[in-house]
Amino acid sequence: MNYSAIWGYLTMELRRRYARAQASDDLGASAIEWVIITGILVAIAVAVGAILFGLINDEADSIVIPDAPGGP
Repeated sequence: MNYSAIWGYLTMELRRRYARAQASDDLGASAIEWVIITGILVAIAVAVGAILFGLINDEADSIVIPDAPGGP
């Protein structure tokens, strides 16, 4: 297997991505916007999950399970 060709390709790809990131000033702002949007969506998902968890636990606690016959 020709490892020098693989390393050459990886080096070229990293240089291309680095040059592209430096060429545009807007890419950093776009990344920050995506991080903020993702953070908001995660916070909403956690809040909905906590509400559902509370509702499910309340309903589960309200279920009356009778003792088994012959049990304590």
